[in-house]
Amino acid sequence: MHVSAKKIAVAGLLAAFTVVMLILSSTIETSSLFFIAAASFCVGIAIREWGVGFGFGFLAASVVLNFLLAPNKLYCITFAGMGIYLVLSEWLWEKIASMEAMNGRVMKLWIGKYVIFNLIYIPVLCFIPSLIFTKEVTGVLAVVFWGAGQIALWVYDKAYLYFQGCIWGKLRGKLL
Repeated sequence: MHVSAKKIAVAGLLAAFTVVMLILSSTIETSSLFFIAAASFCVGIAIREWGVGFGFGFLAASVVLNFLLAPNKLYCITFAGMGIYLVLSEWLWEKIASMEAMNGRVMKLWIGKYVIFNLIYIPVLCFIPSLIFTKEVTGVLAVVFWGAGQIALWVYDKAYLYFQGCIWGKLRGKLL
């Protein structure tokens, strides 16, 4: 496989940016989720620019790099979960876009995104809630947090689409 030097350089800058964002998330605790989400958007950049396979490799390299350098390892796990969601949702988008039938593509995409999210979120919520919460979560509170997670996914996905369309669209010409 031939990989250009420019591609590797930009991917390296993006990986460094993910490290800076995760370090900032540990330093400025009130905005930790914002910084983790910003770091995960770099995975989306890698996917959109160079494909799902390269994006998955970028995610793996970024997770390893962040585990080595970032002070809060729980944030690295959150970053990995957000990155996995982006890799799978971008893969799903490519599959749905290549379908011949035009009916219900948007609905299929959103249903698929929620399935992907819940396959990641529900096991965390049930088996390792300490990744998300400081106190024990049981019963009705777990259902409330599940519902809040669905709303958070919608906000996260809309922010990601805005970032890709508006912000990365403007920065892309300067970096690439």
